[in-house]
Amino acid sequence: MAFFTTFLYRHLFLFLVFLVHAPPSLAAGGSWSVLVPSIGISAMHMQLLPNDRVVMYDRTDFGTSNISLPNGKCRPNSTDCSAHSVEYDVGSNTVRPLMVLTNVWCSSGTLMRDGTLVQTGGWADGYRRVRTYKSCSTCDWKEIPNGLNQQRWYATNHLLPDGRQIIIGGRQAFNYEFYPKMSASENSPSFPFLVQTNDPNVENNLYPFVFLYPDGNLFVFANNRAILFDYSKNQVIKTYPTMPGGQPRNYPSTGSAVLLPMQIKQGKVDTVEVLVCGGAPKGAFVNANNGKFDAALDTCGRIKISDPNPQWIMETMPLARVMGDMLLLPNGHILIINGASAGVAGWELGRNPVLSPVSYRPDNQVGSRFEVQNPSTKPRVYHSTAVLLRDGRVLVGGSNPHDKYVFTNVLYPTELSLEAFSPSYLDSASSSLRPRIISPKTKAKIRYGKRVAITFTVSGSVDINSVSVTMVSPSFNTHSFSMNQRLLVLDTGNSTKVVRKSTYKVGVMAPLSGNIAPMGNYLLFVVHKEIPSPGIWVQMQR
Repeated sequence: MAFFTTFLYRHLFLFLVFLVHAPPSLAAGGSWSVLVPSIGISAMHMQLLPNDRVVMYDRTDFGTSNISLPNGKCRPNSTDCSAHSVEYDVGSNTVRPLMVLTNVWCSSGTLMRDGTLVQTGGWADGYRRVRTYKSCSTCDWKEIPNGLNQQRWYATNHLLPDGRQIIIGGRQAFNYEFYPKMSASENSPSFPFLVQTNDPNVENNLYPFVFLYPDGNLFVFANNRAILFDYSKNQVIKTYPTMPGGQPRNYPSTGSAVLLPMQIKQGKVDTVEVLVCGGAPKGAFVNANNGKFDAALDTCGRIKISDPNPQWIMETMPLARVMGDMLLLPNGHILIINGASAGVAGWELGRNPVLSPVSYRPDNQVGSRFEVQNPSTKPRVYHSTAVLLRDGRVLVGGSNPHDKYVFTNVLYPTELSLEAFSPSYLDSASSSLRPRIISPKTKAKIRYGKRVAITFTVSGSVDINSVSVTMVSPSFNTHSFSMNQRLLVLDTGNSTKVVRKSTYKVGVMAPLSGNIAPMGNYLLFVVHKEIPSPGIWVQMQR
Protein backbone atom coordinates (compact mmCIF):
# COMPACT_ATOMS: atom_id res chain seq x y z
CA MET A 1 0.00 0.00 0.00
CA ALA A 2 2.86 2.38 0.89
CA PHE A 3 4.50 1.56 -2.46
CA PHE A 4 1.26 2.34 -4.30
CA THR A 5 0.84 5.64 -2.42
CA THR A 6 4.42 6.68 -3.16
CA PHE A 7 3.98 5.70 -6.82
CA LEU A 8 0.73 7.68 -7.06
CA TYR A 9 2.17 10.86 -5.49
CA ARG A 10 5.33 10.65 -7.57
CA HIS A 11 3.38 10.45 -10.82
CA LEU A 12 0.91 13.10 -9.71
CA PHE A 13 3.91 15.38 -8.99
CA LEU A 14 5.39 14.66 -12.44
CA PHE A 15 2.03 15.35 -14.07
CA LEU A 16 1.76 18.73 -12.31
CA VAL A 17 5.32 19.60 -13.36
CA PHE A 18 4.38 18.74 -16.93
CA LEU A 19 1.35 21.04 -16.75
CA VAL A 20 3.50 23.91 -15.53
CA HIS A 21 6.30 23.44 -18.05
CA ALA A 22 4.43 22.04 -21.06
CA PRO A 23 4.37 24.33 -24.10
CA PRO A 24 1.02 26.09 -24.53
CA SER A 25 -1.34 24.48 -26.99
CA LEU A 26 -2.30 26.38 -30.12
CA ALA A 27 -5.34 28.35 -29.07
CA ALA A 28 -7.83 30.07 -31.31
CA GLY A 29 -7.01 33.70 -31.93
CA GLY A 30 -8.63 36.99 -32.85
CA SER A 31 -11.64 38.80 -31.50
CA TRP A 32 -14.93 40.17 -32.82
CA SER A 33 -16.88 43.38 -32.26
CA VAL A 34 -20.10 44.75 -33.71
CA LEU A 35 -19.41 48.18 -35.18
CA VAL A 36 -22.85 49.18 -36.48
CA PRO A 37 -25.97 47.14 -35.67
CA SER A 38 -27.55 48.23 -38.96
CA ILE A 39 -26.17 50.15 -41.94
CA GLY A 40 -29.62 49.92 -43.56
CA ILE A 41 -28.55 47.67 -46.45
CA SER A 42 -26.91 44.28 -46.79
CA ALA A 43 -23.29 44.81 -47.83
CA MET A 44 -23.14 42.63 -50.96
CA HIS A 45 -20.23 44.61 -52.48
CA MET A 46 -17.49 46.43 -50.60
CA GLN A 47 -14.53 48.69 -51.45
CA LEU A 48 -12.15 50.50 -49.11
CA LEU A 49 -11.29 54.01 -50.34
CA PRO A 50 -8.02 55.91 -49.71
CA ASN A 51 -9.72 58.23 -47.22
CA ASP A 52 -10.62 55.33 -44.89
CA ARG A 53 -14.21 55.19 -45.98
CA VAL A 54 -15.87 52.07 -47.37
CA VAL A 55 -18.46 52.05 -50.16
CA MET A 56 -21.04 49.29 -49.94
CA TYR A 57 -24.13 48.42 -51.97
CA ASP A 58 -26.59 45.59 -52.58
CA ARG A 59 -29.25 45.79 -55.34
CA THR A 60 -32.01 48.24 -56.24
CA ASP A 61 -34.80 45.65 -56.54
CA PHE A 62 -34.49 44.19 -53.04
CA GLY A 63 -37.41 46.34 -51.90
CA THR A 64 -37.31 49.22 -49.43
CA SER A 65 -34.10 49.19 -47.40
CA ASN A 66 -33.75 50.32 -43.79
CA ILE A 67 -32.05 53.62 -44.62
CA SER A 68 -33.67 56.52 -46.46
CA LEU A 69 -32.12 58.66 -49.16
CA PRO A 70 -31.31 62.16 -47.85
CA ASN A 71 -33.47 65.24 -48.22
CA GLY A 72 -36.57 63.35 -49.35
CA LYS A 73 -34.90 62.11 -52.54
CA CYS A 74 -36.25 59.18 -54.52
CA ARG A 75 -34.75 57.31 -57.44
CA PRO A 76 -36.14 58.55 -60.78
CA ASN A 77 -39.15 56.60 -62.00
CA SER A 78 -39.35 54.75 -58.71
CA THR A 79 -41.43 54.87 -55.55
CA ASP A 80 -38.46 53.51 -53.59
CA CYS A 81 -36.99 56.43 -51.65
CA SER A 82 -34.57 54.24 -49.69
CA ALA A 83 -30.83 53.89 -50.32
CA HIS A 84 -29.20 50.78 -51.74
CA SER A 85 -25.67 52.06 -51.34
CA VAL A 86 -23.92 53.61 -48.34
CA GLU A 87 -20.55 55.03 -47.42
CA TYR A 88 -19.15 53.94 -44.06
CA ASP A 89 -16.61 56.23 -42.36
CA VAL A 90 -14.22 54.01 -40.40
CA GLY A 91 -12.90 56.84 -38.22
CA SER A 92 -16.26 58.19 -37.07
CA ASN A 93 -18.09 54.83 -37.32
CA THR A 94 -20.93 56.53 -39.19
CA VAL A 95 -22.92 55.71 -42.32
CA ARG A 96 -24.10 58.04 -45.09
CA PRO A 97 -26.70 56.94 -47.68
CA LEU A 98 -25.85 57.17 -51.39
CA MET A 99 -28.10 57.05 -54.44
CA VAL A 100 -27.35 54.47 -57.07
CA LEU A 101 -29.77 54.76 -60.00
CA THR A 102 -29.62 51.40 -61.77
CA ASN A 103 -29.32 47.82 -60.58
CA VAL A 104 -25.81 47.00 -59.33
CA TRP A 105 -26.66 43.41 -58.36
CA CYS A 106 -23.73 40.99 -58.83
CA SER A 107 -21.52 43.63 -60.41
CA SER A 108 -17.77 44.27 -60.30
CA GLY A 109 -15.36 47.15 -59.87
CA THR A 110 -11.89 48.58 -59.52
CA LEU A 111 -10.38 51.42 -57.52
CA MET A 112 -8.62 53.55 -60.10
CA ARG A 113 -5.31 55.28 -59.49
CA ASP A 114 -6.93 58.65 -58.64
CA GLY A 115 -9.04 57.03 -55.89
CA THR A 116 -12.24 56.86 -57.94
CA LEU A 117 -14.20 53.64 -57.68
CA VAL A 118 -15.24 52.60 -61.19
CA GLN A 119 -18.02 50.03 -60.95
CA THR A 120 -19.29 48.05 -63.93
CA GLY A 121 -22.36 46.09 -64.90
CA GLY A 122 -25.15 44.58 -62.88
CA TRP A 123 -28.60 43.27 -63.66
CA ALA A 124 -31.32 44.41 -66.11
CA ASP A 125 -31.05 48.21 -66.48
CA GLY A 126 -27.53 47.93 -65.02
CA TYR A 127 -26.13 45.42 -67.54
CA ARG A 128 -24.02 47.91 -69.51
CA ARG A 129 -23.71 50.71 -67.00
CA VAL A 130 -20.48 52.19 -65.73
CA ARG A 131 -20.77 54.03 -62.41
CA THR A 132 -18.15 56.16 -60.70
CA TYR A 133 -17.81 57.31 -57.12
CA LYS A 134 -15.20 59.79 -55.89
CA SER A 135 -15.55 60.20 -52.15
CA CYS A 136 -16.29 63.48 -50.40
CA SER A 137 -18.78 64.54 -47.73
CA THR A 138 -21.47 65.41 -50.29
CA CYS A 139 -20.45 63.22 -53.26
CA ASP A 140 -22.69 60.63 -54.85
CA TRP A 141 -22.68 58.05 -57.64
CA LYS A 142 -22.46 59.15 -61.27
CA GLU A 143 -23.70 56.85 -64.03
CA ILE A 144 -22.63 56.39 -67.65
CA PRO A 145 -25.28 54.69 -69.84
CA ASN A 146 -23.86 52.19 -72.33
CA GLY A 147 -20.40 52.58 -70.87
CA LEU A 148 -19.78 48.90 -71.60
CA ASN A 149 -19.80 47.11 -74.96
CA GLN A 150 -21.31 43.95 -73.49
CA GLN A 151 -23.71 43.01 -70.74
CA ARG A 152 -21.66 42.28 -67.61
CA TRP A 153 -23.19 40.30 -64.78
CA TYR A 154 -20.87 38.23 -62.51
CA ALA A 155 -17.75 39.58 -64.25
CA THR A 156 -14.27 40.14 -62.80
CA ASN A 157 -12.25 43.35 -63.09
CA HIS A 158 -8.54 44.03 -62.68
CA LEU A 159 -6.45 47.19 -62.70
CA LEU A 160 -3.81 47.13 -65.46
CA PRO A 161 -0.32 48.66 -65.64
CA ASP A 162 -1.52 51.30 -68.13
CA GLY A 163 -4.08 52.63 -65.64
CA ARG A 164 -7.13 51.10 -67.32
CA GLN A 165 -9.15 48.18 -66.01
CA ILE A 166 -9.96 44.97 -67.82
CA ILE A 167 -13.45 43.46 -67.37
CA ILE A 168 -13.54 39.71 -67.98
CA GLY A 169 -16.56 37.51 -68.58
CA GLY A 170 -19.93 37.57 -66.92
CA ARG A 171 -23.03 35.48 -67.50
CA GLN A 172 -23.04 34.40 -71.17
CA ALA A 173 -20.30 36.94 -71.89
CA PHE A 174 -17.37 34.92 -73.23
CA ASN A 175 -15.19 37.94 -73.91
CA TYR A 176 -13.46 40.87 -72.25
CA GLU A 177 -13.22 44.62 -72.62
CA PHE A 178 -11.48 47.63 -71.11
CA TYR A 179 -12.46 50.81 -69.33
CA PRO A 180 -11.94 53.59 -70.16
CA LYS A 181 -12.02 52.95 -73.92
CA MET A 182 -9.18 54.09 -76.14
CA SER A 183 -11.72 54.83 -78.86
CA ALA A 184 -15.44 54.56 -79.53
CA SER A 185 -14.79 51.63 -81.87
CA GLU A 186 -12.87 49.53 -79.34
CA ASN A 187 -14.35 46.03 -79.40
CA SER A 188 -14.68 43.12 -76.98
CA PRO A 189 -12.26 40.32 -77.95
CA SER A 190 -13.60 36.79 -77.58
CA PHE A 191 -12.15 34.67 -74.80
CA PRO A 192 -12.47 30.96 -75.70
CA PHE A 193 -11.18 29.88 -72.28
CA LEU A 194 -14.49 31.00 -70.77
CA VAL A 195 -16.37 28.85 -73.26
CA GLN A 196 -14.15 25.86 -72.48
CA THR A 197 -14.72 26.19 -68.72
CA ASN A 198 -18.45 26.82 -68.96
CA ASP A 199 -20.71 24.08 -67.63
CA PRO A 200 -23.89 24.61 -69.68
CA ASN A 201 -26.11 23.55 -66.76
CA VAL A 202 -24.28 25.27 -63.91
CA GLU A 203 -21.64 27.58 -65.49
CA ASN A 204 -19.09 27.39 -62.62
CA ASN A 205 -16.86 29.94 -64.35
CA LEU A 206 -18.48 33.18 -63.19
CA TYR A 207 -16.44 35.70 -61.22
CA PRO A 208 -13.23 34.05 -62.50
CA PHE A 209 -10.14 34.49 -60.34
CA VAL A 210 -7.83 36.97 -62.09
CA PHE A 211 -4.35 38.15 -61.00
CA LEU A 212 -1.78 40.36 -62.72
CA TYR A 213 1.45 38.42 -63.23
CA PRO A 214 4.72 40.39 -62.83
CA ASP A 215 5.42 40.17 -66.58
CA GLY A 216 2.19 42.04 -67.36
CA ASN A 217 0.11 39.02 -68.38
CA LEU A 218 -2.91 37.74 -66.46
CA PHE A 219 -3.38 34.52 -64.52
CA VAL A 220 -7.01 33.47 -65.01
CA PHE A 221 -8.66 30.60 -63.12
CA ALA A 222 -12.17 29.38 -63.99
CA ASN A 223 -14.01 26.25 -62.87
CA ASN A 224 -11.01 23.95 -62.21
CA ARG A 225 -8.51 25.20 -64.80
CA ALA A 226 -6.09 28.08 -65.22
CA ILE A 227 -4.11 29.84 -67.92
CA LEU A 228 -1.60 32.66 -68.29
CA PHE A 229 -3.14 35.10 -70.73
CA ASP A 230 -1.72 37.92 -72.87
CA TYR A 231 -4.77 40.17 -73.11
CA SER A 232 -3.05 42.62 -75.48
CA LYS A 233 -2.60 39.89 -78.12
CA ASN A 234 -5.55 37.72 -77.05
CA GLN A 235 -3.20 34.74 -76.70
CA VAL A 236 -2.85 32.00 -74.12
CA ILE A 237 0.80 31.96 -73.00
CA LYS A 238 0.63 28.92 -70.74
CA THR A 239 -1.95 26.33 -69.74
CA TYR A 240 -1.69 25.04 -66.17
CA PRO A 241 -2.67 21.54 -65.05
CA THR A 242 -6.27 21.00 -63.98
CA MET A 243 -6.56 21.15 -60.21
CA PRO A 244 -6.44 17.57 -58.83
CA GLY A 245 -9.89 16.15 -58.24
CA GLY A 246 -11.37 18.36 -60.96
CA GLN A 247 -13.89 19.98 -58.62
CA PRO A 248 -15.31 23.40 -59.54
CA ARG A 249 -14.19 26.43 -57.54
CA ASN A 250 -16.07 29.36 -59.12
CA TYR A 251 -19.63 30.63 -58.82
CA PRO A 252 -21.99 29.00 -57.95
CA SER A 253 -19.58 26.38 -56.54
CA THR A 254 -17.99 29.37 -54.90
CA GLY A 255 -14.50 28.97 -53.50
CA SER A 256 -11.99 31.79 -53.23
CA ALA A 257 -8.41 32.56 -54.25
CA VAL A 258 -5.44 34.79 -53.49
CA LEU A 259 -2.15 35.63 -55.11
CA LEU A 260 0.24 34.76 -52.29
CA PRO A 261 2.55 37.52 -50.97
CA MET A 262 5.24 38.35 -53.52
CA GLN A 263 8.79 38.93 -52.29
CA ILE A 264 10.67 41.60 -54.22
CA LYS A 265 14.44 41.07 -54.31
CA GLN A 266 16.68 43.42 -56.26
CA GLY A 267 13.66 44.70 -58.11
CA LYS A 268 12.42 41.29 -59.27
CA VAL A 269 9.79 38.78 -58.19
CA ASP A 270 11.15 35.27 -58.68
CA THR A 271 8.37 33.23 -57.10
CA VAL A 272 4.68 33.73 -57.84
CA GLU A 273 2.11 31.43 -56.21
CA VAL A 274 -1.67 31.20 -56.20
CA LEU A 275 -3.83 29.58 -53.52
CA VAL A 276 -7.39 28.43 -54.28
CA CYS A 277 -9.52 27.17 -51.38
CA GLY A 278 -12.96 25.71 -50.82
CA GLY A 279 -15.93 25.47 -53.13
CA ALA A 280 -18.59 22.85 -53.73
CA PRO A 281 -18.38 19.49 -55.52
CA LYS A 282 -19.74 18.69 -58.96
CA GLY A 283 -23.50 18.28 -58.88
CA ALA A 284 -23.90 20.33 -55.70
CA PHE A 285 -25.84 23.12 -57.42
CA VAL A 286 -28.41 20.74 -58.93
CA ASN A 287 -28.64 18.82 -55.65
CA ALA A 288 -29.15 21.98 -53.59
CA ASN A 289 -31.99 23.06 -55.85
CA ASN A 290 -33.57 19.67 -55.11
CA GLY A 291 -33.15 20.03 -51.35
CA LYS A 292 -29.93 18.00 -50.93
CA PHE A 293 -27.05 20.05 -49.55
CA ASP A 294 -23.68 18.48 -50.29
CA ALA A 295 -20.74 19.05 -47.97
CA ALA A 296 -18.47 21.86 -49.10
CA LEU A 297 -14.92 21.17 -50.22
CA ASP A 298 -12.22 21.16 -47.53
CA THR A 299 -9.28 21.31 -49.93
CA CYS A 300 -6.95 24.04 -51.11
CA GLY A 301 -4.77 23.93 -54.18
CA ARG A 302 -1.48 25.82 -54.20
CA ILE A 303 0.53 26.27 -57.38
CA LYS A 304 3.83 28.01 -58.11
CA ILE A 305 2.82 29.58 -61.40
CA SER A 306 6.34 30.93 -61.96
CA ASP A 307 7.80 27.40 -62.19
CA PRO A 308 8.71 26.05 -65.65
CA ASN A 309 6.63 22.96 -64.87
CA PRO A 310 4.11 24.09 -62.23
CA GLN A 311 2.08 21.51 -60.32
CA TRP A 312 -0.74 21.82 -57.82
CA ILE A 313 -0.02 20.91 -54.20
CA MET A 314 -3.20 20.00 -52.35
CA GLU A 315 -3.81 20.79 -48.68
CA THR A 316 -6.71 20.12 -46.33
CA MET A 317 -8.43 22.92 -44.42
CA PRO A 318 -9.58 22.28 -40.85
CA LEU A 319 -13.07 23.46 -41.86
CA ALA A 320 -14.81 22.79 -45.18
CA ARG A 321 -16.11 26.03 -46.70
CA VAL A 322 -18.14 27.34 -49.62
CA MET A 323 -18.69 31.10 -50.15
CA GLY A 324 -15.67 31.94 -47.98
CA ASP A 325 -13.54 35.07 -48.48
CA MET A 326 -9.74 34.96 -48.57
CA LEU A 327 -7.93 38.12 -47.48
CA LEU A 328 -4.24 38.99 -47.38
CA LEU A 329 -3.26 40.35 -43.96
CA PRO A 330 -0.44 42.89 -43.57
CA ASN A 331 1.94 40.30 -42.08
CA GLY A 332 1.55 38.00 -45.09
CA HIS A 333 -0.88 35.58 -43.49
CA ILE A 334 -4.15 34.74 -45.25
CA LEU A 335 -7.49 34.95 -43.49
CA ILE A 336 -10.31 32.66 -44.67
CA ILE A 337 -13.59 34.03 -43.35
CA ASN A 338 -17.40 33.86 -43.88
CA GLY A 339 -19.25 31.12 -45.74
CA ALA A 340 -21.06 27.82 -45.16
CA SER A 341 -20.10 24.17 -44.86
CA ALA A 342 -22.79 22.78 -47.17
CA GLY A 343 -24.66 23.73 -50.32
CA VAL A 344 -23.69 26.35 -52.91
CA ALA A 345 -24.08 30.03 -53.70
CA GLY A 346 -27.58 31.13 -54.69
CA TRP A 347 -30.94 31.92 -53.18
CA GLU A 348 -31.52 29.70 -50.13
CA LEU A 349 -28.90 27.18 -51.34
CA GLY A 350 -26.32 27.29 -48.52
CA ARG A 351 -26.47 25.53 -45.16
CA ASN A 352 -24.52 25.32 -41.90
CA PRO A 353 -22.64 28.63 -41.61
CA VAL A 354 -18.95 28.47 -40.76
CA LEU A 355 -18.58 30.94 -37.91
CA SER A 356 -14.85 30.49 -37.27
CA PRO A 357 -12.29 32.11 -39.56
CA VAL A 358 -9.09 30.24 -40.34
CA SER A 359 -5.61 31.69 -40.58
CA TYR A 360 -3.17 30.31 -43.20
CA ARG A 361 0.56 30.89 -42.86
CA PRO A 362 2.08 30.33 -46.30
CA ASP A 363 5.70 30.14 -45.07
CA ASN A 364 5.04 27.32 -42.59
CA GLN A 365 5.56 23.69 -43.49
CA VAL A 366 2.67 21.73 -44.99
CA GLY A 367 0.56 20.41 -42.13
CA SER A 368 1.17 23.41 -39.86
CA ARG A 369 -0.22 26.26 -41.95
CA PHE A 370 -3.84 26.44 -40.77
CA GLU A 371 -5.12 27.71 -37.43
CA VAL A 372 -8.79 28.05 -36.50
CA GLN A 373 -9.71 31.47 -35.06
CA ASN A 374 -12.35 32.57 -32.58
CA PRO A 375 -15.91 32.46 -34.00
CA SER A 376 -18.42 35.18 -34.68
CA THR A 377 -22.03 34.76 -33.62
CA LYS A 378 -23.44 36.04 -36.92
CA PRO A 379 -23.87 33.75 -39.94
CA ARG A 380 -22.31 35.31 -43.05
CA VAL A 381 -23.46 33.18 -45.95
CA TYR A 382 -24.49 34.16 -49.50
CA HIS A 383 -23.77 37.81 -50.36
CA SER A 384 -21.41 38.46 -47.45
CA THR A 385 -18.23 40.54 -47.75
CA ALA A 386 -14.94 41.36 -46.04
CA VAL A 387 -12.14 43.90 -46.58
CA LEU A 388 -8.89 44.78 -44.80
CA LEU A 389 -8.85 48.16 -43.03
CA ARG A 390 -5.84 50.44 -42.56
CA ASP A 391 -5.65 49.66 -38.82
CA GLY A 392 -5.29 45.93 -39.54
CA ARG A 393 -8.83 44.92 -38.66
CA VAL A 394 -11.06 43.10 -41.14
CA LEU A 395 -14.44 44.70 -41.84
CA VAL A 396 -17.18 42.08 -42.28
CA GLY A 397 -20.70 42.71 -43.57
CA GLY A 398 -23.53 41.42 -45.68
CA SER A 399 -25.26 38.03 -45.88
CA ASN A 400 -28.60 37.83 -47.60
CA PRO A 401 -29.58 34.55 -49.26
CA HIS A 402 -33.03 35.93 -50.18
CA ASP A 403 -34.22 37.91 -53.19
CA LYS A 404 -35.70 40.54 -50.84
CA TYR A 405 -34.95 41.83 -47.35
CA VAL A 406 -36.23 39.05 -45.06
CA PHE A 407 -35.75 39.25 -41.30
CA THR A 408 -38.09 36.62 -39.81
CA ASN A 409 -39.17 33.00 -40.26
CA VAL A 410 -36.10 32.01 -42.29
CA LEU A 411 -32.94 30.06 -41.48
CA TYR A 412 -30.59 32.95 -42.18
CA PRO A 413 -32.23 36.39 -41.98
CA THR A 414 -30.93 39.31 -44.01
CA GLU A 415 -27.96 40.74 -42.12
CA LEU A 416 -27.55 44.53 -42.00
CA SER A 417 -24.81 44.78 -39.39
CA LEU A 418 -21.10 45.53 -39.73
CA GLU A 419 -18.56 43.66 -37.62
CA ALA A 420 -14.81 43.89 -37.24
CA PHE A 421 -12.58 40.87 -36.83
CA SER A 422 -9.33 41.79 -35.07
CA PRO A 423 -6.58 39.26 -35.81
CA SER A 424 -4.41 38.19 -32.89
CA TYR A 425 -1.67 40.62 -33.92
CA LEU A 426 -3.95 43.37 -32.52
CA ASP A 427 -4.03 41.79 -29.04
CA SER A 428 -2.91 44.13 -26.28
CA ALA A 429 -0.22 41.60 -25.34
CA SER A 430 1.56 42.52 -28.60
CA SER A 431 1.41 46.29 -28.13
CA SER A 432 5.09 46.59 -27.13
CA LEU A 433 6.11 44.87 -30.38
CA ARG A 434 3.81 46.89 -32.64
CA PRO A 435 5.56 49.43 -34.90
CA ARG A 436 4.15 52.88 -35.62
CA ILE A 437 5.22 54.71 -38.74
CA ILE A 438 6.46 58.28 -38.17
CA SER A 439 7.46 59.05 -41.74
CA PRO A 440 6.60 59.24 -44.51
CA LYS A 441 3.22 60.69 -43.69
CA THR A 442 0.07 59.13 -45.07
CA LYS A 443 -0.76 60.03 -48.70
CA ALA A 444 2.94 59.91 -49.60
CA LYS A 445 3.80 59.51 -53.26
CA ILE A 446 6.22 56.73 -54.18
CA ARG A 447 7.95 56.48 -57.54
CA TYR A 448 8.89 53.25 -59.26
CA GLY A 449 12.42 52.05 -58.55
CA LYS A 450 13.16 54.79 -56.01
CA ARG A 451 14.43 54.29 -52.49
CA VAL A 452 12.02 55.09 -49.66
CA ALA A 453 13.17 55.76 -46.11
CA ILE A 454 10.68 54.73 -43.42
CA THR A 455 11.06 55.85 -39.81
CA PHE A 456 9.08 53.99 -37.16
CA THR A 457 8.89 53.49 -33.43
CA VAL A 458 8.51 50.37 -31.30
CA SER A 459 8.10 50.74 -27.55
CA GLY A 460 9.58 47.34 -26.67
CA SER A 461 12.77 45.57 -27.66
CA VAL A 462 13.30 45.15 -31.39
CA ASP A 463 14.86 42.38 -33.42
CA ILE A 464 16.05 44.33 -36.48
CA ASN A 465 16.27 41.08 -38.42
CA SER A 466 12.53 40.57 -37.95
CA VAL A 467 11.44 43.81 -39.64
CA SER A 468 9.74 43.79 -43.03
CA VAL A 469 7.72 46.26 -45.08
CA THR A 470 4.60 45.27 -46.98
CA MET A 471 2.28 47.01 -49.44
CA VAL A 472 -1.31 45.84 -49.81
CA SER A 473 -3.71 46.98 -52.51
CA PRO A 474 -7.29 47.83 -51.42
CA SER A 475 -9.50 45.27 -53.12
CA PHE A 476 -13.06 45.23 -54.43
CA ASN A 477 -14.85 42.39 -52.64
CA THR A 478 -18.00 40.56 -53.70
CA HIS A 479 -19.12 36.95 -54.04
CA SER A 480 -16.08 35.55 -52.19
CA PHE A 481 -13.44 37.12 -54.40
CA SER A 482 -11.35 40.22 -53.76
CA MET A 483 -10.54 41.77 -57.13
CA ASN A 484 -7.14 43.51 -57.48
CA GLN A 485 -5.87 42.02 -54.23
CA ARG A 486 -2.08 41.73 -53.95
CA LEU A 487 0.57 42.01 -51.25
CA LEU A 488 4.18 42.96 -51.96
CA VAL A 489 7.02 42.33 -49.51
CA LEU A 490 9.43 45.14 -50.31
CA ASP A 491 13.20 44.70 -50.44
CA THR A 492 14.73 46.12 -47.25
CA GLY A 493 18.24 44.85 -47.95
CA ASN A 494 18.72 44.28 -44.20
CA SER A 495 18.84 48.05 -43.80
CA THR A 496 17.01 48.47 -40.48
CA LYS A 497 19.00 50.78 -38.20
CA VAL A 498 18.57 52.27 -34.73
CA VAL A 499 18.02 56.04 -34.86
CA ARG A 500 17.60 56.61 -31.14
CA LYS A 501 15.82 54.89 -28.29
CA SER A 502 12.64 53.17 -29.58
CA THR A 503 13.06 54.78 -33.03
CA TYR A 504 14.29 52.99 -36.14
CA LYS A 505 14.75 53.57 -39.83
CA VAL A 506 14.48 51.11 -42.70
CA GLY A 507 15.07 51.75 -46.38
CA VAL A 508 13.11 49.95 -49.07
CA MET A 509 13.21 49.89 -52.83
CA ALA A 510 9.89 50.69 -54.48
CA PRO A 511 8.61 48.24 -57.12
CA LEU A 512 10.22 48.76 -60.51
CA SER A 513 7.11 48.81 -62.67
CA GLY A 514 3.34 48.77 -62.94
CA ASN A 515 3.48 45.08 -63.81
CA ILE A 516 4.43 44.42 -60.19
CA ALA A 517 2.40 47.24 -58.64
CA PRO A 518 -0.10 49.03 -60.92
CA MET A 519 -0.25 52.77 -60.37
CA GLY A 520 -2.61 53.75 -57.61
CA ASN A 521 -3.25 53.57 -53.88
CA TYR A 522 -1.75 51.06 -51.48
CA LEU A 523 -1.59 50.48 -47.75
CA LEU A 524 2.00 50.36 -46.49
CA PHE A 525 2.86 48.55 -43.24
CA VAL A 526 5.98 47.98 -41.18
CA VAL A 527 5.88 44.47 -39.72
CA HIS A 528 7.94 43.41 -36.68
CA LYS A 529 7.89 39.79 -35.51
CA GLU A 530 4.68 39.30 -37.56
CA ILE A 531 3.01 42.26 -35.78
CA PRO A 532 2.06 44.96 -38.32
CA SER A 533 1.92 48.68 -37.70
CA PRO A 534 -1.20 50.65 -38.53
CA GLY A 535 -0.89 51.28 -42.25
CA ILE A 536 -0.35 54.52 -44.11
CA TRP A 537 -1.74 55.32 -47.54
CA VAL A 538 0.84 55.64 -50.31
CA GLN A 539 0.36 56.24 -54.01
CA MET A 540 2.48 54.48 -56.62
CA GLN A 541 3.27 56.70 -59.58
CA ARG A 542 5.80 57.15 -62.33
